[in-house]
Amino acid sequence: MQIVALALAVVAIGEAAAIGLLWRRVRAAEAEADELRNRLDTRQLLVSGGTRAVKTVWQTANILRRDGLGAAVRSSIEDLADWAEVERPDLARLSRNGRLAIMFSDIEESTALNERIGDRAFVRLIARHDRAVRRFVERHDGHVVKSQGDGFMVAFARPEQAVRCALDIQHSLSKRRNSIRVRIGIHTGKSVLRGDDVFGRNVALAARVAAQADGGQILVSAAVRDAIDDRDDCDDLVVERHCDTELKGFSGTHTLYAVTA
Repeated sequence: MQIVALALAVVAIGEAAAIGLLWRRVRAAEAEADELRNRLDTRQLLVSGGTRAVKTVWQTANILRRDGLGAAVRSSIEDLADWAEVERPDLARLSRNGRLAIMFSDIEESTALNERIGDRAFVRLIARHDRAVRRFVERHDGHVVKSQGDGFMVAFARPEQAVRCALDIQHSLSKRRNSIRVRIGIHTGKSVLRGDDVFGRNVALAARVAAQADGGQILVSAAVRDAIDDRDDCDDLVVERHCDTELKGFSGTHTLYAVTA
C-alpha cells in the first residue's frame, strides 16, 4: 500500500513538473509573440514615419506579395484617387481649414514602357522616379498622400508649392536622355480630412485635370491659376490658357491652364 502511495506521489510530482514546464513554454511563447508584435509596430512606424526608403520597400513588398508584379507597376490616375494603400502625412498640420492644393502625377504610357524594357528594368526605373518625386515633394513642403506604381497623389498647403514642385519634377526629367514622360495635374480647394486620408470633390477634380495632361505637361485648374495670379512672388511662373473641356463626373465646361517657367 505504501508502495502504491509512493508511486502515485511520484506520478503527481512528474505531472506537476510537466505542467510547470508546459506553462513556462507558454509564457515564453507569449513573450516571443509580444516581441514580434513590437518589431512589427516598429516597422509600421517606419512605414508611416520619416524613413522614406524603408517605407517604399515595405509598401511595394505588400503589393507584390498580395497582387503580384503587375499590380505593383500598374498606373491609373483614376484608380489612384481611391487606392487603399494610404500613407500618414500630417494633414491637420498642413491645412487647419481643410484647404489644400492636390497634385496628381503618373508616367505616360507606362504599360508600353514596361513591355519594352522588361519588368526588372521597369521596377528599377520606378524606384528612381519614386525617390526623385519624394525628394521634390519634401523640398516644397508637400506630403505624399498615396502612391501606386508610378502614380502619386500629393497634398500641399498652397497652390504655388504644388506648381513649383511639378516644375522641378519636369525639369529634372527633361535633363535625362530618353527619359520617361510624366503628366501632372493640380487643383486647389477645400477637401475632407479624415484620419490619414484626404478625399472629396476637389480631390476628384484634381485627378480629372491630371488625366487631361500629356507627358511632360503640367495642367492646372482655374482655381490654381487665380491663386498664382494673386501672389507677387509668382511672377516667374507662366500660366497660359490650354483648353476648355468637360471633366468626367463634373457638369459644365472647365478651363484648364498649362504651366511653364
